[in-house]
Amino acid sequence: MPAPADRRRAAAAALLLAGAVLAGCGADPAPGADAGLPQGDEAVDLDPADFTVDITNRWWPMTPGDRWVYQETDGEGGVARVEVSVLDETYTVASGIEARVVHDVVSQDGAVVEDTLDWYAQDAEGNVWYLGEQTAEYENGQVVSTEGSWEAGVDGAQPGIAVPADPRAGVAYRQEYLAGEAEDAAVVLSTDEQVQTTTGTYTGVLMTRETTPLEPDVAELKFYAPGVGQVLTVQISGGSGREDLVETTRTG
Repeated sequence: MPAPADRRRAAAAALLLAGAVLAGCGADPAPGADAGLPQGDEAVDLDPADFTVDITNRWWPMTPGDRWVYQETDGEGGVARVEVSVLDETYTVASGIEARVVHDVVSQDGAVVEDTLDWYAQDAEGNVWYLGEQTAEYENGQVVSTEGSWEAGVDGAQPGIAVPADPRAGVAYRQEYLAGEAEDAAVVLSTDEQVQTTTGTYTGVLMTRETTPLEPDVAELKFYAPGVGQVLTVQISGGSGREDLVETTRTG
């Protein structure tokens, strides 16, 4: 494992690269392009018959047993382990759509600090929808907060897109919506990036920029490799966090 100073230098280099990539893409690629995907707080009327729990989207395929492990650094010396596992379980959200359950656990120094169940489903066009999450934050082994939990169809919560079927530069979409709690949005910047992490070098990578009006000074880039899923996240505003894929198990 690299020394902390090496990790900081690597993170700084990645941030400079991200800035260069953004400049190359232009400040605002095709603003407003949405390809018919949900935006802001607009309500959607989805037919459960149009969805499946078999998620085959090339940018983030999910098969039960798939697993991704990330090293998360906060730019100030803090390090966390993030393990994401696709479970052989489904959950039907309040809006009537059956979703695949994905388990996301964040730990520091061997202690769990956040434990989340996320719900995803794929529509007939291949878009992966994010339908909600049940999350808990821990301190000293005790739950101290469930803030951020939401479910499509409950208390006005609306589902969003995790990964679009046809990402093109400038395509924008809502990722989740619960007023004041979960208002993330994304825009596609490129589908032809190259990324290197501990697990290898990936080409033809999808790059998105994610923001939320709840934290207007924060922005991050996420990178999805074909056939693998998310391989890297770099915070480019409001901090210098970074999340690298360090281990993955693919069963699909």
